[in-house]
Amino acid sequence: MEKILISSCFLGNKVRYDGGDNLLTNTTLKRWKEDNRLVVICPELAGGLNTPRAPAEIQVTGETIIVKTITGQDVTYAFEHGANQALILCQKHNIRYALLKESSPSCGSTSIYNGEFSQQKIAGQGVTTAILRANGIKVFSENNLQALIDELTVS
Repeated sequence: MEKILISSCFLGNKVRYDGGDNLLTNTTLKRWKEDNRLVVICPELAGGLNTPRAPAEIQVTGETIIVKTITGQDVTYAFEHGANQALILCQKHNIRYALLKESSPSCGSTSIYNGEFSQQKIAGQGVTTAILRANGIKVFSENNLQALIDELTVS
């Protein structure tokens, strides 16, 4: 049975930067959880960050990608380390699909915040999504959950 990597916040775990969650209620997800198909991770916690923590956004300068908190702390290493932990989990469990939180600097799959802490989103992907995709893992978000369900139903 195919396993799916999933953002911990979707399961109601209080792992967001502000100590909250992003509980995602869906009958298929509930069944996948009951069937032990979900492999859960919060890449930011896996990278060594705490909850709560200062909000962070990706900042791009030329070819360089840095993740900084609103207070100016460079947390790039923690984000990269967490992304690598997610990849290791995928490799360990032969995971080909991930369901990750849209707009997160770790997990965003089509949009991220613009790096200016102005609540403005831009097209882009988070650090974890980029690493997973570079290794052939398909990443979905809550915005296209049905596409993931459909793909796993036919495979």
